[in-house]
Amino acid sequence: MSNKDYYEILGVPKNASKEEIKGAFRKKARELHPDVNKAPDAEQRFKEIGQAYEVLMDDEKRSLYDRYGADGLKNAGYDFNGPFDFGFGDLSEILSSFFGGGFGTAGQRPDAPRRGSDLRLDFQIDFEEAVFGIEKNVEINHLETCDRCAGKGAEPGTQPATCPVCKGAGQVQQTTQTILGHFTQVATCPQCKGTGKVVTNPCKNCRGDGRINVSKQINLKIPAGVDSGTKLRISGEGDAGKNGGPSGDIYVVLFVKPHKIFKRDGVNIYLEQQITFSQAALGDNIEVETVDGKKPLKIHAGTQSGTVVSIKGVGVPYLNAPSRRGDQFIKLNVITPAHLNDEEKKIFKRLFEIEKEKSKHEPLIDKIKGAFGG
Repeated sequence: MSNKDYYEILGVPKNASKEEIKGAFRKKARELHPDVNKAPDAEQRFKEIGQAYEVLMDDEKRSLYDRYGADGLKNAGYDFNGPFDFGFGDLSEILSSFFGGGFGTAGQRPDAPRRGSDLRLDFQIDFEEAVFGIEKNVEINHLETCDRCAGKGAEPGTQPATCPVCKGAGQVQQTTQTILGHFTQVATCPQCKGTGKVVTNPCKNCRGDGRINVSKQINLKIPAGVDSGTKLRISGEGDAGKNGGPSGDIYVVLFVKPHKIFKRDGVNIYLEQQITFSQAALGDNIEVETVDGKKPLKIHAGTQSGTVVSIKGVGVPYLNAPSRRGDQFIKLNVITPAHLNDEEKKIFKRLFEIEKEKSKHEPLIDKIKGAFGG
């Protein structure tokens, strides 16, 4: 849930009517839909107006929000991401579903084209694949229009009949007697599910739905620089629509496998590299692993354990500018040898003696420096 003020997000006063809220949402939706607005924050702002609309149009949620804010909604169990968490769909379809009878089909013509559902596909890739991008064939399952009945749901040579309950309207009126009088409510017809027609002789292939479940291979192009949580939209590969409506989309949510030695933060890559005492003290030229293969690295004499150095331009490409890349940072860790042979022991023993002798003279040297002002 957004922490921003919902009234501020929609640009309406706190006493705004539902009609004012609807009008504000409609205007903002046209401005911020990701198909129209290519600003980097358009997607996030579009989600926020969806959250705001969902809360402020619900009397109970709005009351809680006005009294206690977003925390009050969470404490009451309303922990949600809004209606656009994993997809947006066509703008005209969104506005139709929001303002043509809520979130269902009420208010639409029974035979009106209806867009198919969006689908989500979670997909895991390797670290290097996320860095450099890749094309992969993936298998999806979605609904396609039935070839046998051309999406009508009825056996070839037959036609769906007008629903006897709603007489083709797709809606029924339910009247309830209350102490305040008669209360009439319009609801989707339970017999035809709002289509206005019933299939008396269902298609043997799709069993009357007009769509069948199909598995197929699609080509997924993953650009360089993606990360866990990146969403890719594959237009028109969601479920087929009804009554000639367009197909939905597939939203692919990427998850990147951790690497054995590399860690990533944004466009930069991090690596820990072990070096010896002698390399740290005397300096050396070594090679370190990068996603581009091994690269030369100079270790300066006197390097301390924990020192971080970098190699420019071998990090992750910028997602929207793949010609630019981040850097790789290498933390140098000086390793204490655990097992020494006889020759190494002699060398370290001699070094130990030199250091011990050196430490005896350091107090005198410090006194002399102090006497001459440092």
